[in-house]
Amino acid sequence: MKIEIEEKWKKEIEDKLKKQIEDKNKEIEEKLKKEVEEKLNQEKDNQDFQNENEKMKPIFDKLFTKYQKRIELKKKLEPIRKNFLQFSEIVKDIEYVKKLQKWINDNYFFSKMKKGFSAKRDGFSSQNWHSKVDNKGKTLVIIKTKDNFIFGGFTQVGFNGNTGEWINDSSAFIFSLRNDKGDRIPAKFTIKIPQYAIYSKSSYGPLFGDNDFELNSNLQPGYSNFGRSYNLPDGITYDTNEAKSYLAGSYNKWVVDEVETYFI
Repeated sequence: MKIEIEEKWKKEIEDKLKKQIEDKNKEIEEKLKKEVEEKLNQEKDNQDFQNENEKMKPIFDKLFTKYQKRIELKKKLEPIRKNFLQFSEIVKDIEYVKKLQKWINDNYFFSKMKKGFSAKRDGFSSQNWHSKVDNKGKTLVIIKTKDNFIFGGFTQVGFNGNTGEWINDSSAFIFSLRNDKGDRIPAKFTIKIPQYAIYSKSSYGPLFGDNDFELNSNLQPGYSNFGRSYNLPDGITYDTNEAKSYLAGSYNKWVVDEVETYFI
């Protein structure tokens, strides 16, 4: 009887130990399984991050390259801008130069252009102006009045002599660098009727639009009938005193102090 009881206890103890071992093994197994899953998830996250980095790398590289090019371009353009200030008798503000460069949007032209005509140097004569300016292609005209208004125009096509014809140019624009409406400038005004972008005839100086602004044979007004062929600033209506006086201070009573013309 005693032996039977001992055997029974022994079996109970063995069963208990076996269960404890199984439970412990199961606990260890669950713990290991959890650790493995966490490790796998971590690896997956790392891989996802790595994959995302690989995807983003070309974008970052492109942005960095673009940034480097902008820095390099700025370094190249800075002396060009300063040179412009030195050889222009009209534009004496670096911010105006930056605006002109941005509007023209042709760094090759901007870096190579020269002051091919100055009224003070070459004479207040439309014929003199045409003799220097005609058939030069891209042309920048800057005008300063006695009242210190500064405005002008740019054409991709250029003037072509004593043809007496309108010239189509969808890229032409008029600009104002200084007037008596300081809150609106510097400003660029695009063409709205391209077939009337500029007019070329030896008895006129620079003429942009259908008399949006015009200089006569003595490189004096002329008219400023701004808004006829070029877009006006917001809030200004064509054929009003405000429109006519916007560029030069009046419709036809302004006096030209200097005309500069740039081309390659």
